[in-house]
Formats: sequence, C-alpha cells, structure tokens
Amino acid sequence: MAFFKHKIFKPFKNIFILILTGFAIWMIFFDANSWLIHHELNNDIDDLKSEKDYYLEQIKEDNAAIKTLKTEEGLEKFAREKYYMKRDNEEIYIIEYEDSINANPHE
Repeated sequence: MAFFKHKIFKPFKNIFILILTGFAIWMIFFDANSWLIHHELNNDIDDLKSEKDYYLEQIKEDNAAIKTLKTEEGLEKFAREKYYMKRDNEEIYIIEYEDSINANPHE
C-alpha cells in the first residue's frame, strides 16, 4: 500500500476517476465503435469521395468526347489522328520527333 501513497497516484484513489479512466480507454481503443475505427472509416469516406469526384470528371470528359464523335467531322478527325486513316486521293506522312516516340512498341 505504500506504493499508492505517492503523489502521482493520489487521484487514482477515487473510484469514480478509476471508472472514468477505464471507460475512456475502453471507448477509445477497444470498443466496436471506438475512435480508431471511426477515424479509419472517415478516412475511407474521404478517399471514396475524392474517387467519386474523379470519376464524375471522367464522365464529363467522356460525354464531351462522345458528343464530338457523333458529328461527321469529329469522327473523321478521330479516325485520322488515332488510326491514321486517309481518303483515297491523298497521301499521309507521319512525322515523329524523338521525344514523342514511345519506348514501348506495344503502346
């Protein structure tokens, strides 16, 4: 009992402070609804919200691309740039600079 006569342990003689401390430790670390779990879930929610914003932005860009591909000029421009298509009566010369060439030939 001489151990608890030290000044540091004087507040822990009170049963209410002991119970309150135990309850706080239990709620912060061990409970199923602990602060640690809530913190982790809030981080997951923030990550999912940012991912949702990214995909909404991609949907807007894709809708704009679809809108341009629905026109005859947009479709022709896409075919010429992406697949190097040409009309029957014309020649196409592809000029590539060293810094624009992909290192991987499969891309």
